[in-house]
Amino acid sequence: MSDSLSQILKEIKPLDRKAMEAARVRQDELTKPGGSLGRLEELSVQIAGIKGKIISGFDRKAIITMAADHGVVTEGVSLYPQEVTRQMVFNFLNGGAGINVLARFIGARVVVVDMGVAGDLPAHPNLISKKIALGTKNMAKQAAMPPDEALRAIEAGIEIVEGEVAKGLDIVGTGDMGIGNTTASSAICAAITGESVEKVTGRGVGLPNEQLAHKAQIIQKVLELNKPNPRDPIDVLARVGGFEIGGLAGVMLGAAAHRVPVVIDGFISGAAALIATELSPGLKDYLIAAHLSAESGHKVLLQYLGLTPLLNLGMRLGEGTGAALGMAIVEAAVRTLAEMVTFSEAG
Repeated sequence: MSDSLSQILKEIKPLDRKAMEAARVRQDELTKPGGSLGRLEELSVQIAGIKGKIISGFDRKAIITMAADHGVVTEGVSLYPQEVTRQMVFNFLNGGAGINVLARFIGARVVVVDMGVAGDLPAHPNLISKKIALGTKNMAKQAAMPPDEALRAIEAGIEIVEGEVAKGLDIVGTGDMGIGNTTASSAICAAITGESVEKVTGRGVGLPNEQLAHKAQIIQKVLELNKPNPRDPIDVLARVGGFEIGGLAGVMLGAAAHRVPVVIDGFISGAAALIATELSPGLKDYLIAAHLSAESGHKVLLQYLGLTPLLNLGMRLGEGTGAALGMAIVEAAVRTLAEMVTFSEAG
């Protein structure tokens, strides 16, 4: 582990209990029956604990969408060719993707990061390049990446979020793009949670039954070949992960070190959260699961993490789309706590 990563892990502190108690007291005094806003009340208390005070909203929101390719697509685990990853990055930069629409809706900026797209991307003012390689290796034949590249991916994510903190960042959402990344996420999920490959392997972009069975067989082969050590998250990332997954893990760790709440998107962000929380168990207190995706492994890993999703809309797009909707709910929670009057204020 590098010195910079070790330092970030040291900077992730427990939530502020005094601020959380103040939030609970105010919740109990608001002009409503106690507990009547349900999960919104819990969220407002969690955010107070992260921020160290009761806040009235989020002026500076960002969704960090990381893109990378996966060598394992050559094994026929996806309906779409690898080139789609690159084309979707152009779509993000042009403002035409689902995440662009939902980010505009909630007033968030989209930060697009090339972590390892297979192919050169022309320079663009809204593209951050942290390219580690032209996609991972085919992990059905060898490890996805060397350990030093796994570490670099995590450190790149930390650098990205620290750059956003410097610009001003009150809350961050995580998103992804990468053909084949549900295969890597399923492998990570099986390795860390210990659940069966069949239980954590989903259809990705919509695989038919026959191809789904093939995908599960490939993931089983990947795990048997690479033997990731479940007690060493960097080893898991290196052997069966992806550059964008490592990058998102770094975003989560870096955000928590700066007391910025993290709204995680779907299955790929969840796999990144598995890596990140194995490095720093205290990180869980800074994470909010936006939704339960249609990927079967997502429910498994959320249960393992002890996170309850805010929404269940059958979404499986990724990009940070679920995180955007989740961020709107989190903002509703802090606004009700700050702006509703108490019985004494109402006279």
